[in-house]
Amino acid sequence: MSLLQEIREKAKLKNKCIVLAEGEEDRIIRAAEEIVEQKIARLILIGNKDVILSKAQKSLDGVTIIDPKTEDLTEYANLLYELRKAKGMTIEQACELAKKPLYLGVLLVKAGKADGMVAGSVNSTGDTLRPALQIIKTAPGIKTVSSCFIMVLPEGCKYGENGIMVFGDCAVNINPDAQQLADIAIASAQSAASIAGIDPKVAMLSFSTKGSAKHEYVDKVVEATKIVKELAPDLKVDGELQFDAAVVSSVASLKAPGSDIAGHANVMIFPDIQAGNIGYKLVQRLAGAEAVGPICQGFNMPVNDLSRGCSSEDVVNVTAMTVLQCK
Repeated sequence: MSLLQEIREKAKLKNKCIVLAEGEEDRIIRAAEEIVEQKIARLILIGNKDVILSKAQKSLDGVTIIDPKTEDLTEYANLLYELRKAKGMTIEQACELAKKPLYLGVLLVKAGKADGMVAGSVNSTGDTLRPALQIIKTAPGIKTVSSCFIMVLPEGCKYGENGIMVFGDCAVNINPDAQQLADIAIASAQSAASIAGIDPKVAMLSFSTKGSAKHEYVDKVVEATKIVKELAPDLKVDGELQFDAAVVSSVASLKAPGSDIAGHANVMIFPDIQAGNIGYKLVQRLAGAEAVGPICQGFNMPVNDLSRGCSSEDVVNVTAMTVLQCK
């Protein structure tokens, strides 16, 4: 069974409710049909019921459809107002924003009517994540929303855990500071456990291993590693490590003797987005790995951003991964 199949099967067991905020979009409707058919999640679609049902080719029985143009959204407008009034929001502004699908979606999650939200098929990443940052906010102890990719390496590959590795952050934070890098490491480890189903062994990556080079870039990784150990003392983490020292036992024994993580790491934390983005694409293209993601992480309740070029199958998979992020 492939990792994505395993993710879908695990999602079925959790019986969570996910909001698909762009409910009138054709790919979302195709995905909703498959999600219903496979019983991956309970769904709320935001959009016009007549439009959605006219486009449906299969049953959407059991799916809740909420039309922000006709529903009474007073509860959600009041919730938004209470959350944002200290920032200067008026009740009139809250009423208008509550009608917007992306805001309504996260308000449904915040109000406990749903467990997570998926959007982004027709909206930018910024537009998708902004309401979540304002309303859902970050998880306790985490100040940074980030992303990771699950890298599924070709069969027989000896690296990672059964050929699975997690790379973060490759898509959101351009040049994280030490605190942000620590947040990314902790969140990526949580994603590795909850979604990929692996026991996280985290490598804080650098061009230096254990002081082999001196530079402020190295200092940032060293400081981030210290913060991770303070915030998550039970997490298996080490740094700073070069990539080869992180994954190759023979190299680790020379460069980082005595490390429990070096040579065995399966969660790779890159020092900035340039390294992360280049790194995951190199492994994807040259090693033939499957890159699953990006997966958003660090929110108090899960919200995931789709690519605007996504397929309906991508939507199904992201929905299943969102279910696994739910508490």
